[in-house]
Amino acid sequence: MSDQLRVVMAQLDFLVGDIPGNTSKAVEAIEQASQIHQADIIVFPELTLTGYPPEDLLLRPSLQLRIERAVEDVKQAAKGIAVVIGYPWRDDGQLFNMAAFIADGEVVQLYRKQFLPNYQVFDEKRYFETGHEPSVVQFRGLKIGLTVCEDIWHEAPIKQLAAENVDLILNLNASPFHENKLGQRKALLFRQASEHRIPIVYVNLMGGQDELVFDGGSMVVDLDGQCVVNAPEYQAGLYPVDFNCEAACRPIPQTLHPELSSEARVYNALVLGVRDYVNKNGFKSIVLGLSGGIDSALTLAIAVDAIGKERAHAVMMPFKYTSSMSIEDAEAEAVALGVKYDVYSIEPMYNAFMKTLSEPFSGLAPDTTEENLQARCRGVLLMSLSNKFGSLVLTTGNKSEIAVGYSTLYGDMAGGFDVLKDVPKTLVYKLSRYRNTISPVIPERVIERPPSAELAPDQKDQDSLPPYDELDHILYLYVECDYSAHAIVAEGYERSIVERVIRLVDVNEYKRRQAPIGVRITERGFGKDRRYPITSGWKAGE
Repeated sequence: MSDQLRVVMAQLDFLVGDIPGNTSKAVEAIEQASQIHQADIIVFPELTLTGYPPEDLLLRPSLQLRIERAVEDVKQAAKGIAVVIGYPWRDDGQLFNMAAFIADGEVVQLYRKQFLPNYQVFDEKRYFETGHEPSVVQFRGLKIGLTVCEDIWHEAPIKQLAAENVDLILNLNASPFHENKLGQRKALLFRQASEHRIPIVYVNLMGGQDELVFDGGSMVVDLDGQCVVNAPEYQAGLYPVDFNCEAACRPIPQTLHPELSSEARVYNALVLGVRDYVNKNGFKSIVLGLSGGIDSALTLAIAVDAIGKERAHAVMMPFKYTSSMSIEDAEAEAVALGVKYDVYSIEPMYNAFMKTLSEPFSGLAPDTTEENLQARCRGVLLMSLSNKFGSLVLTTGNKSEIAVGYSTLYGDMAGGFDVLKDVPKTLVYKLSRYRNTISPVIPERVIERPPSAELAPDQKDQDSLPPYDELDHILYLYVECDYSAHAIVAEGYERSIVERVIRLVDVNEYKRRQAPIGVRITERGFGKDRRYPITSGWKAGE
């Protein structure tokens, strides 16, 4: 047995579908791990070569051919260093989520993922077959066990490896972020490592992929169940860890990177999600409507932190109901963040629409139609700027509004990416205060003033919605916890309010299907997580 072992955790950001690009990035990392870090082993995340999740790209006929070419490139790079890397692999007509141990230019060992998650955002059983056997590699006198992501959450794969008396477990992950996820991972790893007396190297993906964000947070847990080495959250890089293997294989502790606060963790997830969506999809810039309200202010701050002030364009689109306070605050936000800022009144286009509609609307009283038309004028304006300048339109609706349909189709919902789609309104306030601790960019009165869509005189959100503290908790219980109306009422809420909120959530499913995607930060966001029928006769109740 070798007395010393150096393992490099490759916490990197890959692009789904870009197999040549991902392979080149992996080969570069292998060379750096070997030449700069003098590593014995480099461990990559789950499905490195395709990126995660590849979804129906896994069904493409040419997938296997492309992966075979990529594996050959990795094998050529694996000289003087062992490489543990994930990719899909077809064997006897069946597709597996595979981890390979490659050394001296050859695939030494393959491991087929045993537990395929099929909940929340995961649907791996749609694509992959289940593996059944453990994988143990003999390397420099050590017995090293391989696992992939979900395997570590179950007892059977770890018991298999414990029965083989492995010295070390390498776990390849593509574990997406949600609030409290890091704590859940740590508790799990501590338990598995201490119960079975085996150290675990946990390597996680970093980066944004559509609505998912992978936060990194790779770590090493010793056989006593203590985290002794960790990689920083939201930072791609190669992170080496040394093991002393004289008796048992023990990681040598390092100074731990500090954990982020809950608000900082969510804020960084939103920034990363925006950055990767904009850059990976080739957008030159972003444009958004800056209303003087808190949602658009926070969205702009996140966008600037993600891609820089030079690539951000804020547009104030006032109407006769827009207060002078909103106009002043929007300008103050734009100046504080240093972005391009323009003011375009929607009144002329609104009047033109109303003139055209005067005959069919004759004799009918104004209602939400006229309010929605204001939002749709703004949507047309922003989408025109998007078309002309190649900018991505960021919408600014939060989870609370989207849940109950407090938004306008083809109006404030018009755009390509909704940064706050999974952020409840109460969290919007917390994140705004957090961002101001970095630098003051959101005026205090924007945070303090009652929220309003400003589509009618003296309009306030709470004219038509319960207070956000109450609304958000009802939504949490119904949307994320699947509580029935009866169960929510039993928590102390008024039945009429609960039934009204639930009704709003249910009837606005059609809107959410047409809404832009946005960063997922809760355990159940609107999108991949929650799939309800639009046409439904289900009644709220027990």
